[in-house]
Amino acid sequence: MRTLVDQLSQYAAYHRDRRNIATHFIGIPMIVQAVAVLLARPVLADLGPLAISAATLVTLATALYYLRLDGRLGAAMVLLLGLALWCAQWLAAQPTPVWLGWGLGLFLVGWLFQFVGHYWEGRKPAFVDDLVGLVIGPLFVLAEAAFLMGLRRDLQQQIEARVGPVRGAAAAA
Repeated sequence: MRTLVDQLSQYAAYHRDRRNIATHFIGIPMIVQAVAVLLARPVLADLGPLAISAATLVTLATALYYLRLDGRLGAAMVLLLGLALWCAQWLAAQPTPVWLGWGLGLFLVGWLFQFVGHYWEGRKPAFVDDLVGLVIGPLFVLAEAAFLMGLRRDLQQQIEARVGPVRGAAAAA
């Protein structure tokens, strides 16, 4: 398995324009939520407050992958994915038009943001060359948020040593 720095550096190479990163702060959470919503039906097992669905299984597998890559970022992702799953289960319990409207709407609008960002970047999305980019994207957004807050400077420096700094006036210091 590639390291956290390997994974984030490969993904970051496709995301050096601050505007593209900004669109990812909106688009990726929308897509993650959409996938959770769409996979939350049908329920495979109903355990009262916890419904086991494909969304539950994907969330668990993804959370374990993130934890294996990095304990601190992984723990934060577990919380965020848990919140997404909780919202997804609530939406999945709504009438079909509501569930499907939210799932498809979030998915389409989220990808619209992604493609606008990559238009500005002038580069194709990372997943085109490596499907793992679909899983690393949410972790990249969290790492970028941490960098903006002055956290994980060591990780930011290792990534920038490989792919260069982010371009744009609002780049993290």
